Amino acid sequence: MPVNLKALTIDSIFPIKGISLGIAKAHIKKPNRKDLLLVTIAEGSKVSGVFTQNAFCAAPVILCKEHLKNTSGIRALIVNTGCANAGTGEDGILKAKETCEAVSELLSIKPEQVLPFSTGVILESLPIDKIKNGLPDTIKNLDPSHWIDAAEAIMTTDIAPKAASRKIKIQDKEVVISGVSKGSGMIHPNMATMLSFIATDASINQILLDKLLKEVTRESFNCITVDGDTSTNDSFILIATGKAEHIEINQEDKRYEALKDAIRDVAIELAQAIVRDGEGATKFITIQVESGRDDTECRKVAFAIAHSPLIKTAFFASDPNLGRILAAIGYAGIDSLDITKVQLFLGDVLVAEKGGRASSYTEAQGQEVMKHPEISMRILLNRGHAKATIWTCDFSYDYVKINADYRT
Repeated sequence: MPVNLKALTIDSIFPIKGISLGIAKAHIKKPNRKDLLLVTIAEGSKVSGVFTQNAFCAAPVILCKEHLKNTSGIRALIVNTGCANAGTGEDGILKAKETCEAVSELLSIKPEQVLPFSTGVILESLPIDKIKNGLPDTIKNLDPSHWIDAAEAIMTTDIAPKAASRKIKIQDKEVVISGVSKGSGMIHPNMATMLSFIATDASINQILLDKLLKEVTRESFNCITVDGDTSTNDSFILIATGKAEHIEINQEDKRYEALKDAIRDVAIELAQAIVRDGEGATKFITIQVESGRDDTECRKVAFAIAHSPLIKTAFFASDPNLGRILAAIGYAGIDSLDITKVQLFLGDVLVAEKGGRASSYTEAQGQEVMKHPEISMRILLNRGHAKATIWTCDFSYDYVKINADYRT
């Protein structure tokens, strides 16, 4: 089960003015499950996106990048689960385009005003007929309040739906932010996460929205990893409908910072939910690297630890085999690292310093920290003032079972 992931309630995820969501059971991979999501977006809304850096990116990712360049504005998102439409060549592109055309006909908009998204098995042809047959049902149940249904409709190996909301004030006007994400395995984002969609009714110009998205991504979805695999389909979309009736944010000021902070809070909550629901996860692990020379080297150390199967399996077993952490710090690729200055804390317990085991550390202390479902560690490099935080999970028997049986 997910690690301390709160169950969603209908009143905890707020509708966004200018956004409606509809779902359908299109039977794409499994019968009688929500697997198709349509999101309609009010005319005049601003939309920004970041995507996977995987060279084998999926057909819908290619098409989304093209459509975001059009000047007529994005009016709809269409998301299917069960098939990634990745590694599908020209056939995949054609079927992604056909999906957009089908949506555009039903909504009376242009095909290039539709962004398509897919998630599921790679190297399989998109079942376009099932998607087209399911589209009318998504339109029938379009509703601003269907955020939790939307979160359920985009799940693959996820156990739980993931959604988050915030409300803030800008110029005495209430501004709402809501979002959903999916992801459980093949999670090591690079400019995005598996799939995430966040919307706000705030009014902000396009240049600042693009900047805000990149800043938020780096501090949220690019700070998580489950298994070190970057998906072919990673996409993070941010929508601003401008329906909150405040004056448009067109410069970096207090209004911009307030909006960014709230969107970042939603994004971090969603990103952490992905880790908490990591495939087979039993531990949620926070890795803080401090006093580095720059952010890059702090992240290198944190990800070296977070990606180590030896460390992740030890945490699953609640085994304080903490020398594995020192080994990961050592091979992280930090130039001229003075290991005698490095300090390692597990929770509040000092484990290592001066190049070896801390004299005050006992195995019993390590075992006490390791038995809890949420564990934190701090690594002090003691060579600068930069810091970074990464969130990950352990590797359990179930991770192997889930991925061994994924296609069956």
